[in-house]
Formats: sequence, C-alpha cells, structure tokens
Amino acid sequence: MTNKPTDFTWSTDPNPHHVRVRQILKEHPEMRELVGKNPYTIFLILGLVGAQVAISYWVNDHSWWMVFGAAYVVGAFISHALWVMIHESSHNLIFKGKAPNMLAGMIANLPHIFASSASFQKYHLKHHAYQGEHDLDADLPDFWEARLVSNNPLNKMMWFLFFPVFQVTRTARLNIELLDRWVVLNWIIQLTFDVAIIVLIGPKAFVFMLASFFFSVGLHPLGARWIQEHYLTLDPVQETYSYYGPLNKVAFNVGYHNEHHDFPSIPWNKLPQIKAKAPSYYDSLLSHQSWSKLIWLFIFNPKLSLYSRVLRKEKVKIAKEKEKEEQVSI
Repeated sequence: MTNKPTDFTWSTDPNPHHVRVRQILKEHPEMRELVGKNPYTIFLILGLVGAQVAISYWVNDHSWWMVFGAAYVVGAFISHALWVMIHESSHNLIFKGKAPNMLAGMIANLPHIFASSASFQKYHLKHHAYQGEHDLDADLPDFWEARLVSNNPLNKMMWFLFFPVFQVTRTARLNIELLDRWVVLNWIIQLTFDVAIIVLIGPKAFVFMLASFFFSVGLHPLGARWIQEHYLTLDPVQETYSYYGPLNKVAFNVGYHNEHHDFPSIPWNKLPQIKAKAPSYYDSLLSHQSWSKLIWLFIFNPKLSLYSRVLRKEKVKIAKEKEKEEQVSI
C-alpha cells in the first residue's frame, strides 16, 4: 500500500528562473530583442468574446445536454484562451500603460461570468516574484487543501471540478488589498454583462458560459495545465514544466511556462522563440507533451497529490543587487 503524502517538498535553493535568466542573458543577450508588447492581441480578445457570445446565443434554443456538451467540446477552449489573454494583460504585454491593459483584461473576462481579471493581476505577479513561498504565492495549495484532497482519485477529481472555488479561498492568506477601483470597475462591467446575457439571450446562454468557465480550469484536459506548470510530476526537484503539445495552438503558447517565467516581459507569440534561441537551456528540462495524459496520471497515480509542490520558507537571495539590475534590464 502506498503511504499518503503528508508534506510538501521544501527547498533552500533560490527561484530557478532568477538563476537561469541570468545565465541565458549572459550567453544570449539578443533575447532582449523579444521583449515588448503585442497590441494585436486585442483583436483576438474581441474575436474570442464574440465567438463565445455567438455560441451562447445558438445553444440557448437547444436542449440542456447540448448546452453542456458545447461547453465541454468548444466553450472550454474559448474560455481557456481568454484566460491566456487575461494573463497577457496582467503582465502589461498588450498595450503601453496599465489602464489599457486592465481594460483589455476586463473585456477578456466577460464570458467568465465572475469578475477576476483585476484581482488576478495582483496575485499572479506575486506568484512570479515569490514562487514557492506559501504566504505570498496563491498558486500554491493551502495546507488544509492538500490534507483534504490527499491522493484519493475521487477527491482529486472533485478538486478539479471545483478548482475555481479552491483558488479563491487561497487569496485569503495573502496580505493584499482586496478592493480597489480596478476591482470595483471589473465587477460593475462584469455584472452588467451577466445581466445582459440573461435578459437579452436567455438563461441557457448564461449557463453555457458558466459551464465553459468551470471546464476550462477544471475536470477537462485543459485543467491539466494547472498541474503541468509547477507540480512535481516527472522529477522530485524540477519545479516548473513546459508543455509542447498540439493544444498550444489553441492556447496561445501558454504551455511554454519555463520560458514565460524566465522572461515574463515577452508576449505569447514570441515564447517559442525563447526556446529556439537557447535550446540547450530548455531541451535539458523535462516537459509534457499531452495534457490528457497528464490529468489522467495525476488523478490516478497515488504518488501524486497537492503535496507535489516545492515550497521555500522565504525568498532566497541571489546576488541581490545584480538581480535587481537584470530584472530592470529585461
């Protein structure tokens, strides 16, 4: 019988991305040429939102099984792609200036039903700066969450199904102001959109978008993305993994996660070029090729659980002044 995991993997090593980016920039200074904005991303956002609204209009006149079937087969992929767009806006990779990026994120947020783009930016940037620090990194499961789910397959499936709920509870441990003008504006715009969908199209359209949202981050092959990024699925030490499978085509290269963490100022369309310019650094890392295979592995492998993450008690400094210089330079 396999013993239940009871603790995370604790590390005293510095954030691997802070170390590797220094090495890459020293060897490949041309990497800085990829840094910039991609304003054309806004057209993708508008197209994806329009497509989700159009599909919701179509399913509103069909049976409930069609509503949920369309949400799983099509809507989830659009909803997930919009998450990637929100992610781009959170790093200010669409326009110059904070305000237009925040508004772009709020537009991408519309079919998700719940206002989350403004608050996501706060928590996500902390994740980059303090990867592995439990009280500052909301991407990490809570201690009670890991104990509750453990390595039970049914528990893990339920965790995937209600992943957004668990994600929201984690933010309580972070010492971050919950409300500001951007969060309030996000909710005003979102609630206006939600009411408009119900009144102008119908309740099935609203449920379609809601189901698409939950599938896009939960019990669906796309849900494996949250496992792929930082769970110790292939190695007990490597704490970030990339995905190089075919779904990157519809997920706008979000699978290039090591590359993104190393160079968060490079937009989605140029992430594959990072790997191409510095293959020796990325080909040597373990990676995933299938999200479908990964979600199956995580659910049914008793050695994998929410404890399969690296934690560090505090940020490990590496050449502090040098690190500050290079973070500014990229």
